[in-house]
Formats: sequence, C-alpha cells, structure tokens
Amino acid sequence: MPEVSRFFGIIIRMFTETGIQHHVPHLHAYYQDYQATYRIDTGEPLAGFLPRRQQRLVEAWIELYQEELLENWNLVEAGEPIEKVPPLKREER
Repeated sequence: MPEVSRFFGIIIRMFTETGIQHHVPHLHAYYQDYQATYRIDTGEPLAGFLPRRQQRLVEAWIELYQEELLENWNLVEAGEPIEKVPPLKREER
C-alpha cells in the first residue's frame, strides 16, 4: 500500500483493491492502533476512527493538499506510481 505522506505519527496511504472499483476518491490514515478512511473531496471520515486531535490534523492536511491528493487518486486508479505529498509541519515561533 503506497505511502503518500507521514506527519506527527500519522501515516497516510492510498491504494486500490484488485478487481474492485472504488467510487469515491479516498485515503487511509493510520495512527498507532487506530485507522480511518477519509474522502478526498470533502475531508469527511468514511470509516474507522482516529483520536480527535489526529482527525483534525488529517482533515486540515486534506484541505491543504486536496488537488495533489486527487491527482494521486487518478494515478492509483490507473495503476501508476503516486507522488509524495508534503507533510504538515509545526509553525515556527
């Protein structure tokens, strides 16, 4: 399962299942023993669970990089390699 990005202990992956057409562009987020699936176009959770803080980080990241994520989705659907997407970073004070 190709890794798209990694930030604050959260791993983002994107993949398709052989022989199954996905109808909604989505990604999979993993944090410790938690995992959740999010729509790329809206950032809303589809399945699973992440702690609230990590959920907000994933939703913000999806909003920031929605265009790049949709481009990756098209690559995944075509069976092509994806591009890495920058992680969220802490603000410097």
